[in-house]
Amino acid sequence: MTDHAVSSANPNPAQVFLAFLRLGLTSFGGPIAHLGYFHSDLVRQRKWLSEQDYAELIAICQFLPGPASSQVGLAIGWTKAGFRGALAAWLGFTLPSAFALIAFGYGVIAFGDSMNVGLLQGLKIAAVAVVAQALWQMSKSLCPDLQRRIIGLIAAAIAILWPTPLGQVGTIVLGGLAGWLFLTADPKQSVSALGQNTSKTFGAIMLAIFFAFLISLPFIASISQNQSLAVVDSFYRSGSLVFGGGHVVLPLLQSEVVPTGWVSKDDFLAGYGAAQAVPGPLFTFAAYLGTVTSLAPNGWTGGLLALVAIFVPSFLLVFGALPFWQMLRTQKAVQAALLGVNAAVVGLLLAAFYDPVWTNGILTPIDFIVAAMAFVALTFWKAPSWLIVIAAAGVAYVIDLLGWSIPLNL
Repeated sequence: MTDHAVSSANPNPAQVFLAFLRLGLTSFGGPIAHLGYFHSDLVRQRKWLSEQDYAELIAICQFLPGPASSQVGLAIGWTKAGFRGALAAWLGFTLPSAFALIAFGYGVIAFGDSMNVGLLQGLKIAAVAVVAQALWQMSKSLCPDLQRRIIGLIAAAIAILWPTPLGQVGTIVLGGLAGWLFLTADPKQSVSALGQNTSKTFGAIMLAIFFAFLISLPFIASISQNQSLAVVDSFYRSGSLVFGGGHVVLPLLQSEVVPTGWVSKDDFLAGYGAAQAVPGPLFTFAAYLGTVTSLAPNGWTGGLLALVAIFVPSFLLVFGALPFWQMLRTQKAVQAALLGVNAAVVGLLLAAFYDPVWTNGILTPIDFIVAAMAFVALTFWKAPSWLIVIAAAGVAYVIDLLGWSIPLNL
């Protein structure tokens, strides 16, 4: 089977929801690790899309503001099962961590500092193995020759030396330029399922709505003096203006909720600590903030309102961008550029694998041994990623109880 011989599986929204629910319950480690989990489950095992389409989705979402891993999930759900599939993918991947953080906001469940150190370290080790396995598979198909391997390595070097959102976007642009100049597209590899079933008119409408909300909400919230609209405005803008992943949204959210007195600094930091201990997207931190805000709406209502508001831009941007992608990628020059972009994406993942996945996950020789065993189980024994998460967490928990690990700097 070639990289583009994708399974004919056509899941319904319920199947999409269940697949992403499992990912939402087991995808620890941040956005790069999430992409590794998606690759392991949806590309390698379910074969819902090709390696090429998956790499293109990552590249597209790197250019869009918002949480890249959640946007990739949205796009996969939309491609496989339409709007209901996109909604199902988002609900499945987002609700587990959102509900956990809302519960934490109520003080019912304690996360963060009270979580066992060994257990948390095991989740990081599992992320190392999952991302390494994704890199292994993607590099074989997307960097099969010397030219693309060089592009990937240069991209990794740039991303490591220039670890900013602008550096990530610039790396992809340079990869596309290198592909356009030095690579030749294979016409047999030009078929893509991305954006095929949606009109460009629909895409233009979605983009227009995105900008209309971004421009009008601050004005409407200021003249209405309505707290619900103020919450929607603050979290919508935060979700619209973030490039580079979930952690970049933290200073934006802090500037929205702490100086205004909605959330105290101590409560903000406590919630951020809890967000590190749950799976799924970091953007669900908004659900916690909406829950603990000092002004109504708060509690469950405020949490869900903030959660929806911060993710709406992702829906609008993905729905707006993908319909134009199929038109662009049929051009020969674009096809050649995409080969370089795909190689650059592998380089970006390699850089992120080094820091923060490896540097935070491998702290002792025993950590390395556990990660290596998990990698072998994933790659050669075809073990599912959720089982690796459970096993690595359990082993690290036992190691910590036995005192075989050095103190961890978490």
